[in-house]
Amino acid sequence: MRTELLTDALSYEEHPLYERIISDILDQGYSICDSFFEEPTVNSLREEIKTLYRHSELKKAGIGNKLNESVEKSIRGDYIQWIDEQKANAVEKGFFDRINAFKNYLNKTCFMGLLHQEFHYAVYPKGTFYKKHIDTFQNDDRRKLSLVCYLNDDSWKTSNGGELVLYPEGLPEVVVHPLPGRVVIFESQRLEHEVKAVIQDKRLSITGWLKTR
Repeated sequence: MRTELLTDALSYEEHPLYERIISDILDQGYSICDSFFEEPTVNSLREEIKTLYRHSELKKAGIGNKLNESVEKSIRGDYIQWIDEQKANAVEKGFFDRINAFKNYLNKTCFMGLLHQEFHYAVYPKGTFYKKHIDTFQNDDRRKLSLVCYLNDDSWKTSNGGELVLYPEGLPEVVVHPLPGRVVIFESQRLEHEVKAVIQDKRLSITGWLKTR
């Protein structure tokens, strides 16, 4: 019985995209991917976040975790809404199906022990930003991988700002423009990063974390 369980845990079909992401993270602490989600999923999520924002369903984001959270406009300016996976609509369910497949692959191939995930919609209106920080807390170190999926459409211009800037230790900074469907995955406990001020339009995304325990 134990042998069968071990064989099941180790059996998997190699996924080229996931393998590339794993290799990137091992080499440099982050990976940038423009084909993680299918285009129809990105388009539907974009309409979902636009509807939520239009109906004022998103709330001003705070800093810290839920046990120690405060709103500080001088540090971050985005508006968010957490996504409850148990209450997800059809569009969000497709998003979580992909996330769970990736999480399970990481657990089978890298033995990361990822058990949970948390994600929220995020809108950065013109003039907002998020100063340099790291995605972990003094009282909670469960976040292992951070993931951002950009939901802007093809009309988004790089001159609009809102870039994600990664600061890998010992390497040059990496500037990531929020292009439609682009996904960035990086180590939550190692990589400092910031969101530059949005100069025009609104920066749309889903942001979240893969967590242990």
